[in-house]
Amino acid sequence: MPQTLSAPAHSELLIKKSRFIGCVQPMSDRAAAQAVVQQLRQQHPGAAHVCWALLAGGQSAAVDDGEPGGTAGRPMLDVLRHQDLEGVLATVVRYYGGVKLGAGGLVRAYTDAVAQALLQAPKVTLQKMRALACSVPYALEGSVRRELDLEQHQAQLGEVQHGSVVTLHFSLPEAASTALVARLNELGQGRLAWVAD
Repeated sequence: MPQTLSAPAHSELLIKKSRFIGCVQPMSDRAAAQAVVQQLRQQHPGAAHVCWALLAGGQSAAVDDGEPGGTAGRPMLDVLRHQDLEGVLATVVRYYGGVKLGAGGLVRAYTDAVAQALLQAPKVTLQKMRALACSVPYALEGSVRRELDLEQHQAQLGEVQHGSVVTLHFSLPEAASTALVARLNELGQGRLAWVAD
C-alpha cells in the first residue's frame, strides 16, 4: 500500500570532498516542489547543483540541474518509487569538492543521500477516501453523529446543514465505507436518504 511522509527528514554525505545535503518531504504538486527548490537555491548560493525528484501522481519530475543526464534526478525518483511512496519531494544540494565522481559515483551519491534521509523519515499509509452525504430527520441526527464518531469507521464529519431535514457530509477510508453505509441504513430504518455529494 502506498505511503507518504508526515514530516521532512534530512541527510548529509561527504564523498571525495563533495558535500551532498539530502531532504525528503511531503509534497502535493509540482508548483509547490519548484517553490521549495527555488528556496534551496537561495539558501545555498554556493552550491553547484540542486537536483530533485517529485513523485506526485501525474505531476512527477526528475531534474538533474546540470549534472550529466540520468545521474541525479532519475535515480532519486527510482528510490522513491522503490519505497512505494506518493506525494514526496526528494532534493539533494551538492557542493562540488573538486574531484569528479564519474557517472556511477554520482548515481550512488544521489541515491544514497535520498535513501539516508528516508531512513529517518516518518511514513504514513495513504488511504483512498470516500465522500458521502445523507439526510435524516432531526430525531436521528444524534444517532448518526454517534455512529460516525466510532473509531472503527474512521469517519470525519464535514459540513452539517439544518433545513427541513439534517444533511451530514462526511468522509472515511473507502475500505470502511460499505460497512458504515450498511450500519447507517439499518440505523435509519428507511428514514435516511443518501445525497449525491
